[in-house]
This record gives sequence, C-alpha cells and structure tokens, in this order.
Amino acid sequence: MIATTRRRKALAEALTLLLPGAPYSDIEAIRVEAGSRHMRDLPPSIAVWLTTVAHVRHQHTDYEHLLAEGYDRDAARFFVIERTNNVLTSWRATRLFDPDDPD
Repeated sequence: MIATTRRRKALAEALTLLLPGAPYSDIEAIRVEAGSRHMRDLPPSIAVWLTTVAHVRHQHTDYEHLLAEGYDRDAARFFVIERTNNVLTSWRATRLFDPDDPD
C-alpha cells in the first residue's frame, strides 16, 4: 500500500529532521520502508527511526554476516552498535542508537 500524501509529507519531514546528511539512495530506501503497510499505524518519526536503524544494520554493518556465522539476533545487534552509530554520525543524524533505550 502506498502512503497517503499527508503521510508521505510527514515521513519526508521526519527523514529531513533525523538524517540531514544521508545519501539519497539510503533516504529513498528508508522512505519506502517507512511508508509500507506494516508501519502505517506508527507515528512518522517512529516509523522513520525504526526503519533507519534496521536499514543501517542490514546495509552498512556486518550484521547479516554475523547471523550467517551463527550469532543470535541480540548478539549480532550488540556487535554492530558502534558501526551503526558511526554511520548515523556520518549522516549527521540527530539521534543515535542507544542499546538501553526501550524504543
């Protein structure tokens, strides 16, 4: 399902606020996923944040490789926290991943 115009605008604003320096190709992938059907009940800022963390984890870290080596999800996530935050920092993100944050 394609997000409504109002939802797309809210997602675009949330992306601009969260990731002012992210590359266009990453922004577009995050925008598409944040606008997907399973994210529609979440506020735009939360949908963008969750999608961003997942995107960075899967596309810019060794997360998938760690899973393939047999690490469980939590262990693999632990080992990529620093790299995830490094990518977010390079994109001038206004929020970093905090492993102790329940959100």
